[in-house]
Amino acid sequence: MMFTTTEPAFRFRQGTRPLLLSMPHVGTHVPPALAARLTEESRQVPDTDWHLERLYDFADAIGASVLVATHSRYVIDLNRPPDGASLYPGQSVTGLCPVDNFDDRGIYPDPADTPDDAEVAARRDAIWYAYHAKLAEELARLKAAHGTVALWDCHSIRSVLPRFFEGKLPDLNLGTGKGSSCDAELAESVYGIAQQAPGLTAILNGRFTGGYITRQYGQPAAGVQAIQLEMTQSSYMQEALPFDYLPDVASKVQPTLRRMLETVLEYVEKR
Repeated sequence: MMFTTTEPAFRFRQGTRPLLLSMPHVGTHVPPALAARLTEESRQVPDTDWHLERLYDFADAIGASVLVATHSRYVIDLNRPPDGASLYPGQSVTGLCPVDNFDDRGIYPDPADTPDDAEVAARRDAIWYAYHAKLAEELARLKAAHGTVALWDCHSIRSVLPRFFEGKLPDLNLGTGKGSSCDAELAESVYGIAQQAPGLTAILNGRFTGGYITRQYGQPAAGVQAIQLEMTQSSYMQEALPFDYLPDVASKVQPTLRRMLETVLEYVEKR
């Protein structure tokens, strides 16, 4: 089937310091022709990383650049390799153009409506390449201006998802590609801050070690430090419909987020 969209692939705000925040799963837009093919549940895009722009509303104040996806991950997942290869071999994952949701239910009621190779390619050309081109461009600009740069990939997920992990997920899941995308010294400093977050749990390179973005762009030897943070949504919002942001809950974790990012900035600015 044909795929077209009139929505730009991303929103972008340029900062002044060597830090880029990437938000690849916050988008909720599904082009109307595609939405008509989805289940009623899927049209509500429940697997969105909700409200992360609001949660990180201090990004401008600390001088970070911010890159925000506009389209739902049900259209295309910007944190997957362009060839759709699994990032976690042997574990359950959703694909580049998902056909099922986090609860392992199909998102297309009619199997004939699932995207074929041509449609996957069209989505990739329209959205995936545009987002990644901007991401790479901004990292290059910041690196040219500052010498060293940091990439922070922002994510959130329901705290209980049997398809992907047992029990309740730790609240702050830091991933550095098992040490490949970030200097160990920086990772340990950030992890130490996460461990001090009041009432929350933290882990480094646990179930979520960093997706495509972290692994692809994190090249510490070349001056690019990349860290993924996968947060439990219960840390700042309501995990079920209507997925409301909870300001009183969020305000308790925001100081930790800001401290982690200021630590990242301090580290790269010394390089």
